[in-house]
Amino acid sequence: MIDKELLSILACPACKQNVELKDNKICCVKCGKKYPIRDGIPVMLIEEAEG
Repeated sequence: MIDKELLSILACPACKQNVELKDNKICCVKCGKKYPIRDGIPVMLIEEAEG
């Protein structure tokens, strides 16, 4: 599970907008890219994103 404080400081590396947690992925509220969470760590790399 991702800490709410960590989630509040993360931003989408593609468009720099806010993100939220959905279906155990970090999802951008603007562009819709979905970043995986591996071993409890968000992988915020554009090349790892879905969508």
